[in-house]
Amino acid sequence: MHTLKILNLSVEIDNKVILKNFNLEINSGEIHAIMGPNGTGKSTLSKVIMGDPSYKLLEGDIIFDGQSINNLDVCDRANLGIFLGMQMPPEIEGVSNSDFLRAALHNKQKDQFKLFDFIKKIDTSVEKLKMDKDMIHRGINQGFSGGERKKNEILQMYMLEPNFVMLDEIDSGLDVDSLKVVGENVMNYYESNNPGILLITHYHRLLDYIKPTHVHIMKDGHIVKSGGQELVDYIEENGYEKLEKTIISGSCIMKETLKNE
Repeated sequence: MHTLKILNLSVEIDNKVILKNFNLEINSGEIHAIMGPNGTGKSTLSKVIMGDPSYKLLEGDIIFDGQSINNLDVCDRANLGIFLGMQMPPEIEGVSNSDFLRAALHNKQKDQFKLFDFIKKIDTSVEKLKMDKDMIHRGINQGFSGGERKKNEILQMYMLEPNFVMLDEIDSGLDVDSLKVVGENVMNYYESNNPGILLITHYHRLLDYIKPTHVHIMKDGHIVKSGGQELVDYIEENGYEKLEKTIISGSCIMKETLKNE
């Protein structure tokens, strides 16, 4: 069992506070979908958990398997088994996909690394993702379309086998067919490896394939509403604005009730 706990986390960048007293706990076997309007801090959350040095942690703690990781760099967090599928994966010229993944896996497995097993696994994973086999010999994301870059992120997930997965808008740039392939492969990985998953998305369509166990709505840097699939259905039908009005109305009723007691 692996557990990520975020306790009272506040974060800023360029003197602007993005996350405000943020709290969340994700365990192995759970899929937490975070939704919300643009600019609410969803992508910031994933970057801060991964250790992006651009962000300044003002207060709070990020705890993974009982250990505070606040002061760990990106490599150390990755070695703990934390993985981020990025919203905008970079293009890296001169380093092929296969060389990158072989080096990463060798670093993880040390003396247990076997080249034949690596080749077999990457070929199988490429086939599952319906990727062009030539892509593993090209520079990382070099000349890749948006959808191909997202599949490449899932390929990395398959190869590295993390125990905590973050996917930041993995559905953006995907056509209908690629969305299905990516969604089904994430669920296959989840069912086979039982990781905790943090899924950041704007759209319900990804959740037709990746079934969340928990759904959270973010606004102004913190979670304002949590629930299950019914929350996704409500957002799809009514939008965030109506939900926000419902939350505000409910808060006012609660305050009035407490005042009268």
